[in-house]
Amino acid sequence: MRGFLTARRSLQVMALVSTFDRFAMPAMLVAIARDIGSTLAPVVQAASLYFLAYGLMQPVWGVVSDRVGLVRTMRGALVVASIATGVSALVDGPVALAAARGLAGACFSAAIPAGLVYLGDTVPTEDRQREITNFMSGSAVGMALGASSAGVIAQLASWRVTFLITSAAALLLVIVLKRVPPPGVSRRDQRFRTAIRAVTRSRVTWLVLLLAFGDGFVLLGVLTLLPAAVEATGVGTALAGSVNGVYGLSVLLFARLAGALSSRLGRWQLPALGAAGAGVACVVVAVSQVPAVAVVTAFMLGLAWAWLHSTMQTWATEVLPSARATVISLFAASLFLGSAIAALLAAAPAGNGQYRAIFAIAAAITVPLGVAAAVGRARTRAYSSAE
Repeated sequence: MRGFLTARRSLQVMALVSTFDRFAMPAMLVAIARDIGSTLAPVVQAASLYFLAYGLMQPVWGVVSDRVGLVRTMRGALVVASIATGVSALVDGPVALAAARGLAGACFSAAIPAGLVYLGDTVPTEDRQREITNFMSGSAVGMALGASSAGVIAQLASWRVTFLITSAAALLLVIVLKRVPPPGVSRRDQRFRTAIRAVTRSRVTWLVLLLAFGDGFVLLGVLTLLPAAVEATGVGTALAGSVNGVYGLSVLLFARLAGALSSRLGRWQLPALGAAGAGVACVVVAVSQVPAVAVVTAFMLGLAWAWLHSTMQTWATEVLPSARATVISLFAASLFLGSAIAALLAAAPAGNGQYRAIFAIAAAITVPLGVAAAVGRARTRAYSSAE
């Protein structure tokens, strides 16, 4: 039991480092563009490539983890992620930046899904929402640290320092994870085609994957552009990046509440409240992008992530227990594919300063997203009896 408790803490740290790397770059977009002599659009596209690689690699890591084990997969991926992030600190052009960040995203993408599968394999269904929200606490701290410190470091020293810090932390994690015991669930005999066939036949799983796509499109898409939108109002990089730090603190706060509320509210109420928070956030920032308003936006987006997204994550661990690793990998792929497409579509408008239109469109999308999540969750049951 002690080994598994240590494992959960180690997974939280892994989630922190992975999320730190992901949330540091949005705070530094303008600083990076300025330093390498580029316009903003190519740097935003480099960030979108990170999300795209992060999403597309999920099924690959799912197959690899089934063959070689979750812990070995996490450690191997972190070795390459450390190297790629270190290279990111040395580039001098947008093409090299995109290549290095794409590789980093592809490898850091093994962290969160593998952690979710590990919890799904080792935690009973009735305790899983609480453990997943605890796992998200590590992500929340990474969000807060990455978003708030990256802009400050970029302004006081260099954006390159942030990537060097992440590179060193990932390498240290490789050593820490050596002490994590395997979950005791083997999927070596499970064929990927069999798991995919089960997914394609499950309407509920299709719904969860579509909702994950919308989740990433709205929540991560808006969050990626929020520091740049704030900086466009004339404030410095440090202050603009610190706005997203509020998001991480908000996730940490509301994730704790989600664990308590999940046992008291109906299955549909938590995602409905989360979607409402996302809608308010998008409407507010569409009206104004000044720092004070952006802080409110970041706070409400944190609520949305903790309540809407955590519900989607928990749901993904339940829909097909026999193909859990595959479902989780496809869930993460859908999430980050949505965020990558959002960033790609918004790159040109953001380069022209058209943030109001971007956030207004995101606000409109939250309505069908929230309705579908609430109705779908209310009509489905957890597969506790299957486990």
